Amino acid sequence: MSTTTDTFARFVDVLAVSLDDHDASAEALASRLHLSRFHCDRLVAAAAGEPPATLRRRVLLERAAYRLITTDDDVLRVAIDAGYASHEAFTRAFGRAFGRAPSLWRRRPTSFRIKAPNKVHFNPPGGLRVPAQRKVTSMDLLARMVEHHVWLIGEMLTRAEGLTDEVLDAPVKISVEGIDCDPTLRSLLSRLVGQLAMWDAATHDKPYDFEVEQDESVSEMRSRLGRSGPAFLAQVHAIVDEGRLDETFVDAICDPPEIYTYGGMIAHVLTFAAHRRTLVCGALIDAGISDLGAGDPMRWVAAHA
Repeated sequence: MSTTTDTFARFVDVLAVSLDDHDASAEALASRLHLSRFHCDRLVAAAAGEPPATLRRRVLLERAAYRLITTDDDVLRVAIDAGYASHEAFTRAFGRAFGRAPSLWRRRPTSFRIKAPNKVHFNPPGGLRVPAQRKVTSMDLLARMVEHHVWLIGEMLTRAEGLTDEVLDAPVKISVEGIDCDPTLRSLLSRLVGQLAMWDAATHDKPYDFEVEQDESVSEMRSRLGRSGPAFLAQVHAIVDEGRLDETFVDAICDPPEIYTYGGMIAHVLTFAAHRRTLVCGALIDAGISDLGAGDPMRWVAAHA
């Protein structure tokens, strides 16, 4: 590791523990690295593509933006926590970074991350996100999903060990506390389509109207799938091709908003969709339609290999 890279890594560590120390001057931060401000600025700027003070202000603005969409704190409180002495100064800085005033951005938020050459960003709830040393590939994600599958089976067995034979041998019924309450063939199909549309909206910081899934006709579902299916698939291809599976995004649809990785989102969609697909295939067989069988993907994957 070069002196420049090492200094930048140490600066990120110092920055992470001093975000709320608004009395810490640039000279004080440099001294923690045992450097003069001049040398600290030169080395960090060379590695990061932006001076230390600029990087710190940007991260604090990102944290402020995140708090605007995850808390009910008024703008002045958020401004003070970001190190600004007045509402006006914060509004000007926020407007330059995000394109509109904090109060307007709060109503229709976009990504809280500001484009930066070094890809160091605020990472909720209170840390910093630093680019990974390597990109996670689609094969890595597949391996993780299989690892999760094996781990979960083990956890299920651990919890089942203490159950009686009566419980273990009782017929399994769908619990209303499960994934979907009182599922019907219509509601399961609508949720399968809606899941794609919902996550496409979430990853683009857009709202999703769950009301469209109420008593939706099959023709309406097909129309929505015609839009959301290709859009979601294109996004997955882009995420995988660009090695962004471990990048994170804010799911503003959740209340409160949550932070997820793109890879985790894809794994979530496939996992819960598999449950719903299995129920739909069973319901179709009960209705006399059996050509899809159990929806096993093995032959489909082999045919499209």
